[in-house]
This record gives sequence, structure tokens and C-alpha cells, in this order.
Amino acid sequence: MKNLLKATSVLAVAMLTLSSCNCFKKMAKHQDEVSLNCTPQLLVLNNGVVAADITVDFPAKYFNKKAVLKVTPVLVYESGETAAPTKIYQGEKVKDNYFVVDSKEGGRVSQHVEFAYDDRMQKSELQLRVEVKCPKGPCKEFTLINANNGALPTKEQAEVLANGGPEADALRREFGLTIAKGINTLQRDLDFAENMQSAANDYKHVVTVVTKADIPYTISSATVNNKVFKNEEFTNLQNTVQANSENDRATQSLYVNGYASPDGPEKFNDQLSGRRSESGKKATEKFFKNSGLTIDAASYGEDWEGFKEAVENSDIEDKDLILQVLKMYDSSAQREAEIRNMASVYNSLKSDILPKLRRAQVVNSADITGKTNEEMVALVNEGKLDELDLEELLYIAQAQPEVAVTALEYAAAKYNDPRAYNNLGMEYAKAGENAKALSAFESAVKAGGNSAELNNNLALAYLANGKVAQAKEYAKGADAQTKALVNAAEGNYAQASEKLSGYNAAITYYMNGNLEAAKKSISNDNSARADYLRAVIATKEGNLNNARTQLNSAVAKDPSLAAKAKNDVNLDALF
Repeated sequence: MKNLLKATSVLAVAMLTLSSCNCFKKMAKHQDEVSLNCTPQLLVLNNGVVAADITVDFPAKYFNKKAVLKVTPVLVYESGETAAPTKIYQGEKVKDNYFVVDSKEGGRVSQHVEFAYDDRMQKSELQLRVEVKCPKGPCKEFTLINANNGALPTKEQAEVLANGGPEADALRREFGLTIAKGINTLQRDLDFAENMQSAANDYKHVVTVVTKADIPYTISSATVNNKVFKNEEFTNLQNTVQANSENDRATQSLYVNGYASPDGPEKFNDQLSGRRSESGKKATEKFFKNSGLTIDAASYGEDWEGFKEAVENSDIEDKDLILQVLKMYDSSAQREAEIRNMASVYNSLKSDILPKLRRAQVVNSADITGKTNEEMVALVNEGKLDELDLEELLYIAQAQPEVAVTALEYAAAKYNDPRAYNNLGMEYAKAGENAKALSAFESAVKAGGNSAELNNNLALAYLANGKVAQAKEYAKGADAQTKALVNAAEGNYAQASEKLSGYNAAITYYMNGNLEAAKKSISNDNSARADYLRAVIATKEGNLNNARTQLNSAVAKDPSLAAKAKNDVNLDALF
């Protein structure tokens, strides 16, 4: 609580000096009892708004029945000022409709003020501008007084005020009474990007590509019809083997698997699949005699897995019943017996399913080794991004941060892929480009993205852009830390600190007055921003030597923090 009209206070001193404004003469008698309180006295940024509560207590038998007092809170900063709504107080005999202060009882008047924050306000003061009006004398119209000493403007000052312009603005500031300073913008240092989640890529450094072709057999036979090697499947297989042999990134192998259809005696079918694997291998060796590859062979007996897959993909009536039999019985004989009992469908199985399972399958398995990180980085730096596919672009952006933005901007533009936009938004957020980050996440939604990580990131991006209401909508399904950051962005620091850790937790602890917990949260963090926060904490504790040491360390690691420190009210004591 500070005296309103004494020393740096507003009204009482004015009463002594404004002897010609006769309605204020008696008010000056109780000047020491007029008091003013502004909470907080160091203004704080919260959710894009700077707010304060101003309370004035007028003592009993103080306020003149004919006096009118106009008080305007103004936030003053280097390149401008922003005024809050004016409050006007009057004695009970004034025939206006302002707030009446009882002349006998006095009274308390309060005002809540809010200012939408912009960066110009960081180094600012909250002033009260005071104007008075009396029925007679020089103050018949509202007259600005010097709120620091109660003096009326001189003739020259009155002329400056009347002419307007920069000189008038400067004089009005000189006449204003500073009741608070600010602004503590530490809330803006919350690292929302830290909790953002990247979208996964499907890149594999080694990709296995499998190509197959079937050698069909007639029932109970293991004899190969060589005409099969002229069909499209084998032409494709041959082309694949040739391409792999010419690719120095490919390692390939060929093998033949023999199968029998699951009808007839199981022992016979096991032997039959073995003969088919051998005959298939010999025929395949002749077909690929110039490949230089060694061909392996194996037999697998009755092909129940192939049978199941073929039935699942068919339009056979009662196929669900057939699949149920396969599930109920493990014995090959039981399965066959139960299926043969289904007279209505067995003919379809004999004609449409079983013949396809009498085969030897020729398989080419090739391991394709992808580009190295160095090769992909070089392509990005050389502007040859069209030689990288989407998964490679997503991968190299994550593996090599120095090319992330370039790779992801290209991937997003070319493929319109939600993952590319999501990860690009993360890169923008890490760089502090919050508007671009939000735009990228919104583009991910337009591209069809609806993943948990994207919704989480949208919540955080809206927070970073001061749009808490939108953030809360996306945060409903987000993780606990994102929800805690929503609380922090709303100024609910005690609740937020329960779920946060590290640097973000330290900020919430500091804002909630728990300096020891704040220091503990960053005790193992040696980054520039942690050193800077330690400087802020030490300044709050009054340990200026430690504060200087920590600030010097922070600036040595990140020179841009020197300019930040000069405008940071939390470090005013150091300057």
C-alpha cells in the first residue's frame, strides 16, 4: 500500500498546491490517509494480457462534495502508450453520473485494467494520469495536473499540451504517476516446441523386396511343364533378377519352395512336395543358368496356409464355415474329412482353390541398401531433392537437422503429406517461428492429417501463438505435459508444475514463487537458456554476483541473450 498523495503518490500533494482550485483545499487536510495500491507492482504477462488491480482508499471527511476527479491508467513504453478506461469520481453534490465518494464516510474505489500485450511493452510503466474539475476557478474544465507533485501546468506547459504532438506526449508522461513497472514476460519463454511430437517415417536403410512366380503341377504330379517359364510372372521375375544383379546396392538370392494341396494322404503329400521342390529347382536352375546365383530348395508339405488365404479371398459360399473348421482342428486328416463332408462347397474347392496349391514357388529375395546419410545430405544441398522419395526426405530431415527445413519444405510441397507438414511445423517451432509453425500444422490437417501427434502439436502451436482457447480444444486428447502447458499459459502455475519437468517446470515454479524448486528443475541443464533463468532466479533472491556470473555464462553460449537481458525487468537490478 502506498500513500496516494505523498511523495510519489497522486492526489493529496495536489490539494496543497492547487489553492486556486478551491474545492480541493479541505481535501488536502487528510492527505496522509489517502492511499493507493497496485497489484502487482511488477506487471506480469499472462495469456497475452497484462493486467493490474488498482485500489484507492479515500478517508472519511476527505472528498469535497463539489469536486470531480478523473483518473486514467496508462501503460507507457518507449514507442507509444496504451490507455485503459478512465474512471471519474465525484462528490455527492456534483450533478453528474460518476462514482460518488461519500464526503462523510469516504470510500474505496477499485479498477481492474487489462492491456493486450505487444513486444513494445516489455520495458514499460503503468502510470495514473489525473485531471481535476471544480465549479469555480481555473479548474472549471478538467485540467491535467502533475500527479507527482500536485502542480497545475504552467502557462507554457498548458500551451504545449494544447498544441499536441511529441512534446505534449512527453509532458503528459512527465505528469503521470508511476504505480507499477514491467513487464515480466517469462511466460513467453515456455518451450512449447519441447513437447511437440514428430510423425514417423517408413524409411528403412535396407529394404527387402520379394518377387514370386509359381510353377504349377497337375494333381499328384512333380513333372514341370517348361512352357510356364514363358508367362508374365516369370518374365517379371527374370527382369527383377537382372536389375538386381546390375544394382550395386542389391544383394539377392533365389530359392524354390515345394507344396502340395491339402487333399489326399498327408504322408504322400509330404513326399510329393519334396519331389516338386527338387524338380522345380532343376527347372529354375536351367532358366536362370546365367544369373550366377545359387538356388536353394525346400519342401513344406500340405499348404494349409495357402488354402486359408485362398478361401479368405474367394467368393465361395459358406467360406466362414470352412475357416471355422481350420480354426477348430489342428489335424490335417480331421480338417480334410470335415471339409469333404461339406458337399455343397467341396466341388468349388476342387475346381477353384486346390489346383492353385499344387505348385513349386520360385522366390527372389533382394536386400536393397539405401543411400547413406551423407549421400542424401549432399542431394539436398545440391538442390537435387527430386532424387529422394518421400520416406527418404522424412528420414534425412530427422537424422540431419541442418537440412531438415529444406527437405521438409520440398516434401510438403511435392507430396502434400501430413507427416511432412507436421515435422516442418516442429522445425519452425524450434526456431521460434511460431506463426509459420501453426500454419504448417494447419496445412497438415488440410492434407488429411488427424493423428494424435498432430493434434498435440496443434495445441502447442496455438499456445505459442497466444491462442489459448483454440489450444484447449486440441489439448483434450493430448498428453499430460501438453495439458500442463495449457495451464501454464493460463497462469495456473501451481497446477502446471505438477506434470512438467526440466526447463518448463522451472519457469512455472519461478512464477509461483518456489525458487528452490525452480533451481532444482534445471540443476542438470547447462544450456544458455538455463543459465539465463538461473540469472533471473538469483536476481530475485538478491544474489547479484551469482546473477552476473550466470548471465555472463548464458551470453557466452548465446550472444543474442545480451539484448534480451537489457529489456528484461527481471534483471533490472543488474543494470
